[in-house]
Amino acid sequence: MNMVVCIKQVPDTAAQVRVKPDGSGIVTEGLNWVLNPYDEYAVEEALRIKERLGEGKVTVITVGPDQTSAALRSCVAMGADEAVQIWDAGLERADTSVTARLLATGLKRLEWDLVLCGKVAVDDNASSVGPAVAELLGAPHVSAIVSLAVDKGAQTIRAERETEDGAEVVECRLPAVVTAEKGLNEPRYASLPNIMKAKRKEITKWTLNDLGLQADDPSLQPRTQVLQTLPPPERPAGRVVQGELGDLVEAITGFLRDEAKAI
Repeated sequence: MNMVVCIKQVPDTAAQVRVKPDGSGIVTEGLNWVLNPYDEYAVEEALRIKERLGEGKVTVITVGPDQTSAALRSCVAMGADEAVQIWDAGLERADTSVTARLLATGLKRLEWDLVLCGKVAVDDNASSVGPAVAELLGAPHVSAIVSLAVDKGAQTIRAERETEDGAEVVECRLPAVVTAEKGLNEPRYASLPNIMKAKRKEITKWTLNDLGLQADDPSLQPRTQVLQTLPPPERPAGRVVQGELGDLVEAITGFLRDEAKAI
């Protein structure tokens, strides 16, 4: 069984992100980049499926510049078999629609039964690439799954997802696309031998020409644009209330009702 995991490299969630003075984006100098946490769940699940079945292949694929090779190698260190990087000049402005188009085109060059993605990328919080890839491939899609069972013989998957009304179980035929939610599994730590092996792993690199695409292709024109990036507002200073118990209750209740609008 062949599985492909679509991944993204994002700023480290533990790092302090600074916004450029002109609001055109974030300051990237000195910023630590990591594998998107939700994509980590997707990679782990693909590896577990391969281990349960006792056969198969796990390929990771991304759209991004040279620095994204670090995220690909971290997946190889976890146990992925192959890594593919798509990039070309002029793709710096690529939005989620362009990224989905590039990934779908790349996936058509690969053999796969199941595509896994993270539910969301923690930098843009769009949650749109996985469903868009499924649409472009004409494949069934189940989003934000918290459990997954694969029946290779029947060529079906059974996925569970959590909704506001409770658990929802979805069954569909392969090939299919799923996106991973937190709680699907606990990603493994890469061993030192695998980390060293990943450093020597050759990454397959595809340009637009390799994919049979042109930079002026209408499908590769961004449909969205970030107009301005703003830092979160500063948290106001706390307020200390003193007095008798009755006065304190009245003051706090008044704050929650009149200012916070919580009651």
